[in-house]
Amino acid sequence: MTQIIRFLNIKNLVGALKNSLDGLLHGLKSERAFQQEVILLVVGSITAFLLTDTGLERAVLIGSIAMVLIVELLNSAIEATVDRIGSEIHPLSKNAKDLGSAAVLISLLTAVVLWLIILV
Repeated sequence: MTQIIRFLNIKNLVGALKNSLDGLLHGLKSERAFQQEVILLVVGSITAFLLTDTGLERAVLIGSIAMVLIVELLNSAIEATVDRIGSEIHPLSKNAKDLGSAAVLISLLTAVVLWLIILV
């Protein structure tokens, strides 16, 4: 048992969980798009349960919205990193932010397509 505890290194796992929860709370408190997408996840989850009959369909619908949240958090991390580096206008900074935004857009469009395929 001691070997398992050493292998898992519970202290590091707890620290990593705390960091993850800190990031999630920051997103909920500070990122408007993330807040809107959390509301979309709640409403979408309820809707998925009301409009579908199979667990697979529900998983795809809810998972597609959850993927949007994941991409939004990564986009926010990119934006924070770029802002931390400097406030001057630079083409690479613009590219990084635009690419992150494009990733969010693609995840949203993918979610919409999946919802249309399953529900229509």
